[in-house]
Amino acid sequence: MHPVRAPRFPARWAALAAVGGGAAGVLAFPRFGWWPFAFLSVAALSVAVDGRRARTGAWLGYLYGAAFLLPLVHWTGIYVGPVPWLILGLFFALFFAVLGAALTVLVRLPGRIFWVGAAWVGQEFLRDRIPFGGFPWGRLAFSQASSPLKWFAPLGGAPLVTFVVAVAGAGLAEAGLAAWPTLRRPLVAGLVALVAVPVVGLVLAVPLDPGDGGRQETVAVIQGGLPDTGTLDIETRAEQVLDNHVRQTLKLAAEVKAGTVARPSLVLWPENASDVDPFEDAGAYAKIDRAVKAVGAPVLVGAILQGPGPTHRRNVGILWSPTTGPGARYVKRHPVPFAEYIPLRGIAQAVSSDAKTVTQDMVAGKGNGLLRGGPVPIGDVICFEVAYDDLVRSSVAAGARLVVVQTNNATFGHTPETYQQLAMSQLRAVELGRTVVQAATTGKSALIGPDGRVILSSGPLYRSAILVHAVPVRTATTLATRIGAVPEWVLSAAALAGLLFAVWRRRGDRTAASARQRDEGTASGVEQEEVAHR
Repeated sequence: MHPVRAPRFPARWAALAAVGGGAAGVLAFPRFGWWPFAFLSVAALSVAVDGRRARTGAWLGYLYGAAFLLPLVHWTGIYVGPVPWLILGLFFALFFAVLGAALTVLVRLPGRIFWVGAAWVGQEFLRDRIPFGGFPWGRLAFSQASSPLKWFAPLGGAPLVTFVVAVAGAGLAEAGLAAWPTLRRPLVAGLVALVAVPVVGLVLAVPLDPGDGGRQETVAVIQGGLPDTGTLDIETRAEQVLDNHVRQTLKLAAEVKAGTVARPSLVLWPENASDVDPFEDAGAYAKIDRAVKAVGAPVLVGAILQGPGPTHRRNVGILWSPTTGPGARYVKRHPVPFAEYIPLRGIAQAVSSDAKTVTQDMVAGKGNGLLRGGPVPIGDVICFEVAYDDLVRSSVAAGARLVVVQTNNATFGHTPETYQQLAMSQLRAVELGRTVVQAATTGKSALIGPDGRVILSSGPLYRSAILVHAVPVRTATTLATRIGAVPEWVLSAAALAGLLFAVWRRRGDRTAASARQRDEGTASGVEQEEVAHR
């Protein structure tokens, strides 16, 4: 077992370090985007729990999680109100409590830097899945869309990026703890881990031949925009949202006809571009069909469809052909709990009256997200689905050559949410080796190359925009796409196995120590009896 270090400072200073680490984590994400702060964030929690008991590590981890999540996702309060926002942040901080407790045990094993990285992956593994499908926002990987560490993504996906970020942060903590008093071996190991991770990332950035002949397709994104009125009740302006997207598409068609813009082979509308069901509203159907025929290319239309039944609806992407009309559909597979549908409705309405505004529950779709019928097979995900590894990966594994993220960020105003989501799309592009197109109602819309670079993006939020550009449409798949969730499962299983082994070993040491004490006590008693006898 690794020698246990005693705590370096009182618990109140450890608590301050945990809170500071959470705040540093926020700075690593957009809109700040200072990605090295992710290392500092991991290091702060590691230092805070070092040498402490598991229960102390748990409450320090909880402080870290609350200080991280509450400011990071404060934009959720705009939509669901302050009470649900607090419940969201404080509940998911519990996963960091588990992490904090686990770290106090795992760092007793040899190679503690590795175990810190595995424990972070395990924490995200759980938080991404439970309850109600989990909440993967704020994963360490999503802070690295502009860093050299993004190049680990094609090898092992977002989980591998999280692992190397945590390893670098653990290296920083190890170096800091070993600097005084100077412990040469841990100091060198920590510095090597801290420096090697970004250096390896830069080496991995060497461009590889995608092996697809360099094919490109001209793609257009329509951002209809909305007036920035300071209110977020966009569903009351459904016809206006649809009209704005129709208007911008007709404008694109006129520019193509005039020869000022290249003719696109595919046009993309965002999520909720039509909150009016075009299959129930003949006027909405006619407007969409007119726009699609005018531009002369398939249009991926984001629409809300009613049913099944009066209390349900679906969030759908419809590939609309200029010749044959509506065709392939993608139904959002992971509706957002307590926003698009209300689980435990009675309890939710008692907590927040805003839950009563969701009168229809969104029905989850099935399938892999692959849509055929356009110039190339495309993979569609809607809004928050970009945060879920399997939902984004499934369409590419099935043959998608282009990935589309349809989103409606108008709900969250001028908060960092839209920029955090854009960073996720950038990391997905690198992970999957695909162009990713993010189409938003009010911004940020963007065309992102397979290297994660933003080729073209919309301007200020709440403005209309038309983006047209030729983008690569690749066929080669990355290692991360081929092996799927294997790295995440392996690292999470390693963390669990290490935790169980450390606990078992610790109990064994305690049992052996107790036995020694008994033996020593027995020997001492025998000696005393012999002395008394003499």
